[in-house]
Amino acid sequence: MESFEWAPDSKRLVLVLRDPSPEELASAVNKGKEDGEDKAAASSSKKSKAQPPWVIDRLLFKADTVGYLDRRRTHLYVFDIASKSLTQVTSGDYDDSEPAWSPDGKLLAFTSNRSKPDPDATYNRDIWIVAADTKDKGEHPLQVTTHSGEKDHPSWSPDGKWITYVTSLDPKLFYYATKHVGVSPAEGGEAKVLTRSFDRFATLPRFAPDGKSIYFIADDDGTQNLCQVSLADGKITRPVGGQLTVDGYSFSKDGTLAATISDTVHPYEVFALPGGKLTRLSHLNDAWVAQFKLSPGEYVSFKSKDGTTVHGYLYKPVDYVPGRKYPAILRPHGGPTEEYEAEFEEPAQLFAANGYVVLYPNPRGSSGYGEDFCKAIFADWGNKDYQDDMAMVDYAIAQGIADPDKLGVGGHSYGGISTDFIIAQTTRFKAAISWAGVAEMTSLWGHDEYEKEYVLELGYPWENRAVWDRVAPFYKVKNITTPTLFMGGNIDWNVPILGGEQMYQSLKVLGRETELVVYPDEYHEFKTPSHIKDMNERCLAWYAHYVKADGSPARPVAPKEAKAGN
Repeated sequence: MESFEWAPDSKRLVLVLRDPSPEELASAVNKGKEDGEDKAAASSSKKSKAQPPWVIDRLLFKADTVGYLDRRRTHLYVFDIASKSLTQVTSGDYDDSEPAWSPDGKLLAFTSNRSKPDPDATYNRDIWIVAADTKDKGEHPLQVTTHSGEKDHPSWSPDGKWITYVTSLDPKLFYYATKHVGVSPAEGGEAKVLTRSFDRFATLPRFAPDGKSIYFIADDDGTQNLCQVSLADGKITRPVGGQLTVDGYSFSKDGTLAATISDTVHPYEVFALPGGKLTRLSHLNDAWVAQFKLSPGEYVSFKSKDGTTVHGYLYKPVDYVPGRKYPAILRPHGGPTEEYEAEFEEPAQLFAANGYVVLYPNPRGSSGYGEDFCKAIFADWGNKDYQDDMAMVDYAIAQGIADPDKLGVGGHSYGGISTDFIIAQTTRFKAAISWAGVAEMTSLWGHDEYEKEYVLELGYPWENRAVWDRVAPFYKVKNITTPTLFMGGNIDWNVPILGGEQMYQSLKVLGRETELVVYPDEYHEFKTPSHIKDMNERCLAWYAHYVKADGSPARPVAPKEAKAGN
């Protein structure tokens, strides 16, 4: 199951399910037969049977956490709680997602890319409507939106006459484009974009209980605030603002707003907003947080090489003493179109607790500062964002906080890519850790899940090889002398381990200090607790050995090894 949503009457659920495979259907048919057989023999038979081949005929043929994509699509099903019956309400050679119930529970809005001739070739996702009790598997849903570009997160007005959603104005910019709040008549018609002048990334729009405004979450200047746009005059206010991060929100039946909120020293908790006053309801993390010293992230600004103002979060060591310089770790963020925000960051607290200054910059390419700032690195990775990252390091040194002779760098996803670019352009870092980065870009063509993005941003590799090579750290690998640890999951199809393998192999043949750690059965985001623990221990050991140069080993020491050494 991909996701689900409760019906307004709480008697039904809409489920997003992927079509079953032939093997799953056969297994369901044979389950009754197996119940009467020897279970051990049946299990042994299953294990010995070879898997059939994957037959692929789609343009988009891979996705992280799913693997190879065939024609099995995600569709909507309505599950009746009392009768335990399941009814399929959408179908076809399309993926359907993000269902939203109409207020009367009779209709479902959802998002789906049904572009002709090939949905896999475009970002043109639209909002559609289908009856919740349809018997024909929703073969002819009503199309609500018709303008080009992505439309996501549909939500109904209280009277059921309108649907709000998130949309972008320039499909060619895909994830570099600002996402705006849009609204359309539920029966289809002229669409309106309500936040054109705001120029901030919007998500999760929902109508206010009185239907006169729309709430949404906005990335803005290193925060995620809960905003509200008036349908009458377009005025935008912030019911929940300030240096914090709102992750989600909802309304109770009486119209009270509740939200999950975090800041740099408090993990997410539930808050309510009765009468406009923010009131904390949950205290799930209080006992856990009380066990530790925490570093409040300071939101700072500084000038980049070309004079551009850049912002970021600076975490001092938990036992910081003014006037003393500390080893520092630069942590480029993923995305690239994300931003560090005023929320509880476990890696920042982990490194601060181990005596490091931790630098979380929001360089060009980050959301939260407008579309021009975000698209400044379009087809030009490792240039302006590199300058901005280095500017934060220089800022921390100029403030007398960071020791210029004890610097480390490391990040995940685009943070890993940034790390590779950084160590290929400077030798000022004593150690680096690149988790899920890339190397030679053309080798990822047809290997990862980003074919559409590559074409829109870089063009075809056989036509624009110079552009592809410019964004490939691999061609600068001979400049790297920084001891570097590469990490990744072996089934990551977002940023495959191939990139780390290529960088590791290159540094190894060049005689540089390097190590590669591959985690079995892990996707882009790790899920296994023992692997996450191992990764954190390896990071701490790598930095302690090379950045602090404290004589500790460059990798975790197992308990038996420690005993043998005593």
